[in-house]
Amino acid sequence: MIVAEQKPLEEIKSLIADAEKVLVVGCGTCVTVCFAGGEKEAGILASSLRMSTKLDGAPKEVTQVTVQRQCEWEYIDAIKDQINDVDIVVSLGCGIGVQAIAERYPKAVVVPGLNTSFLGLPTEQGVWEERCVACGECILGLTGGICPIARCAKQLLNGPCGGSQNGVCEINPDTPCAWQLIYDKLASQNRLHLIMDIQPPKNWSTSRDGGPRKITREDLRLAAEASE
Repeated sequence: MIVAEQKPLEEIKSLIADAEKVLVVGCGTCVTVCFAGGEKEAGILASSLRMSTKLDGAPKEVTQVTVQRQCEWEYIDAIKDQINDVDIVVSLGCGIGVQAIAERYPKAVVVPGLNTSFLGLPTEQGVWEERCVACGECILGLTGGICPIARCAKQLLNGPCGGSQNGVCEINPDTPCAWQLIYDKLASQNRLHLIMDIQPPKNWSTSRDGGPRKITREDLRLAAEASE
């Protein structure tokens, strides 16, 4: 899931600046799970903006709505009238949601209410940890389901660095060494042979460094065309 956290109220206020009519748009998927931008958070932010701007002597008309997903046209198309009726939109979606609304409504001023952090999972209540950087060249089948790109501070592909001691990363003593985790996992499964072959340098052209990425499922496109 995409993990994000809400920007400070003062920063959001600076982003909406002189706008008089503001729409806060929540998202009902990833950012709802991490308690950053769901219906509840959208309501709280809208109320906070109304109260805070009133206390500042420049009250704003702030409304809110939450869609199931901001990253798909069909859901943000449903709030067309609300978007066209305001001066500025505060998206509580991830960075993709912000860009989706801005692209769908070219004349709308859209600003982010969240800082998108990473792809991760909840490891305990209130804690989310990064597990994937969406690098486009997954090797989890060779590393026991543990990603060395996301979980090794140096993104090493062929074992730990010399700074790893007692299973702990030298960068942060609270972080387990990813390669120690990989070794232990594969050893427990009698699959250590998987890491005996030297991995070539990573092809970063499949990652963000190669420019904006795009995945196309031709079967789904053809099915959609056939149904029209």
